Amino acid sequence: MATTTPNGTSTISWDDLNLLIHANHWNPFSVLGLHAYDEAGSPSLAFRAFLTDVQQAWLVDLTDGEPGIRVPLERTHADGLFEHVFSDRTQRFPYRIAVENYEGHGWEFVDPYQFGPVLTDFDLHLLAEGTHYRNFERLGAHLITHEGFRGVHFAVWAPNAMRISVVGNFNHWDGRRHPMRNCGTTGIWEIFIPDLSEGEVYKFEIKSRNHSYLVQKADPYGFASELRPKTASIVWDVNKYQWGDEEWMANRGHTQRLSAPIAVYEVHLGSWKRSFEEGNRFLTYRELADQLVTHLEHTQFTHIELMPINEHPFDGSWGYQPVGYFAPTARFGTPDDFAYFVDTLHRHGFGVIVDWVPAHFPRDVHGLGYFDGTHLYEHEDPRLGEHRDWGTKIFNYGRPEVRNFLFGNALFWLEQYHIDGLRVDAVASMLYLDYSRNPGEWVPNVFGGNENLEAIDFIKKLNELCHGEHPGVLTIAEESTSWSGVSRPTYLGGLGFSLKWNMGWMNDTLVYMSKDPVYRKYEHGALTFSLIYAFHENFLLPLSHDEVVHGKRSLLDKMPGDLWQKFANLRLLYGYMYGHPGKKLLFMGSEIAQWREWTHDESLDWHLLQWRDHQGILQLIRDLNTVYRAEPSLYEVDFEWQGFEWLELHDWENSALAFLRHARDPNDSMVVVCNFTPVVRENYRVGVPSGGYYREVLNTDAGIYGGSNVGNEGGVWARHEPHAGRPYHLSLRLPPLGVVFLKTPRVS
Repeated sequence: MATTTPNGTSTISWDDLNLLIHANHWNPFSVLGLHAYDEAGSPSLAFRAFLTDVQQAWLVDLTDGEPGIRVPLERTHADGLFEHVFSDRTQRFPYRIAVENYEGHGWEFVDPYQFGPVLTDFDLHLLAEGTHYRNFERLGAHLITHEGFRGVHFAVWAPNAMRISVVGNFNHWDGRRHPMRNCGTTGIWEIFIPDLSEGEVYKFEIKSRNHSYLVQKADPYGFASELRPKTASIVWDVNKYQWGDEEWMANRGHTQRLSAPIAVYEVHLGSWKRSFEEGNRFLTYRELADQLVTHLEHTQFTHIELMPINEHPFDGSWGYQPVGYFAPTARFGTPDDFAYFVDTLHRHGFGVIVDWVPAHFPRDVHGLGYFDGTHLYEHEDPRLGEHRDWGTKIFNYGRPEVRNFLFGNALFWLEQYHIDGLRVDAVASMLYLDYSRNPGEWVPNVFGGNENLEAIDFIKKLNELCHGEHPGVLTIAEESTSWSGVSRPTYLGGLGFSLKWNMGWMNDTLVYMSKDPVYRKYEHGALTFSLIYAFHENFLLPLSHDEVVHGKRSLLDKMPGDLWQKFANLRLLYGYMYGHPGKKLLFMGSEIAQWREWTHDESLDWHLLQWRDHQGILQLIRDLNTVYRAEPSLYEVDFEWQGFEWLELHDWENSALAFLRHARDPNDSMVVVCNFTPVVRENYRVGVPSGGYYREVLNTDAGIYGGSNVGNEGGVWARHEPHAGRPYHLSLRLPPLGVVFLKTPRVS
């Protein structure tokens, strides 16, 4: 027979009661739900529930099955503590809770405090050790079935918290309703809440031991987020999407080998194209997928690189200040929509690279900064923990749990969304302790140097992990210094990246191309210098978003001269880039010769394609990519001297260059000749190693591109007369501000 406690007194201690009603209890599972209770020396069961905004409550005893027996609960504290003692029972039994609010509306629900832990001791050990590389499978919010009930398991790392609760619409954002279980010294908290489903909005309310600092944080492992300016996380099942890219994934290792053609189209999804007819809204991931596939099929790029698509609060950061490290931004749709985006590109044969930002994170209150009332993810010392240039925080790469967070995040994108490569942003800022700092504003390492030893170790382990777990993926460093071995294997002392952006080539080339051709002969070394170090790393040649913003002008607008010369110079730049050793990257808008600088708030100027010159640039990019993909000599030996041979590098007076590109097949080569002046060079002699007919594969001055059609009428025969140390030579008609590609004859 059930009885209640006398005089409405609580069955828990005053300490527990005060902790509970003030939302300070570090272990609510020890007092809520069913618990053994000794009433006057007689063992019994006490049931307790903390229910706010409830007038009446019942425990529905399901021992004998449905519909159950309702047992009234006594309110033992005005704030909402309800209790009942079962003096005739000592064994736990199944139950639900029924409630009625002050408006007379009633409902029933399953008590989350009747469930045991979800995380195993082994999970907790690996998470605490920082070696649980699939941490995203355990932390965050997961739809699971636990002890026979369907619901959501929440788990978060916050070792300096006094109490953590899950809050959301389902509990009126009341931190007293669902305080979590503390998992001991690991610093991890968890709770399983039954009957929650996909789409629930939530945050973690954290009360810190540090002066009772109270804050609501988005889930660091949240798989989906609200659209800005809202900041909560959203429960999402990221495993339900049905992928159809098996063929791409099976062949990816071959498609992305370093001896393969890699031509990357860099895209900011929010400004590639918008829907003017609907208030200039963003296109969705699904709309973007279909339209980008059409564009990529036309332009013949091999890959797309997305500027960061992690959830971020400020559009103007372009995604480089992410908060939702595991969440594709809601600006363009749901996580399933993003999976569709990647899947669609893969099904059409295009790789997907994403910009990844482990160098820093923003200060937004709902983000990682000062997460549990301490500097948990970041360094406490501002000399180590702050990027003053960007107003951001720097990860503490020496802390195992923080490293594990980033390792797991990298693997998450590779595994969950089948991403083919990570372009790691701002690597230089990670490598150097004194990056953009004055004397006295940084702390030397233990050896007195400026190298960030913890970050270096993190980067090496990151690359080992990515390549070890997913052979064939690309890791690409945006690294702007002369650090040695960025793209060399870690077992040879390198950092282990697949590729490195060639920032030196980019800077020297754009400075040179911005000069009036009459002065270029004095800057000739800017073109030839890149070949001194071209094979020290596995380089990718970037003409990226960074070069067309902040007053730098668009690529077309950088070019000198009148209208014709500007377009000719741009065609020359692209031709030279595709002839030069290294993989290729071009930022969106550059393929249509955008006049104005890129802005993240507006669509590209697609209307420019009504004009012939802009059509010509687009056609040139298509043909350059087509030739590039078809000719092994232009990509197969990108990173060794054997793939390149100077034919003419000293003709500074005429601002001309000529070189050979070689495939692994010694009979497969391409002659590339560049004329950086607007003067037609008649009978320009270039020494070549063999005789035969040299077919003109591409000429950037062709009329179809908007050029003047100066060329060699499809090709030229080599003359058996020595020149520049070669037994044969070509007598060419060099187009003004043009590049010609000539296929060498095969030698039997």
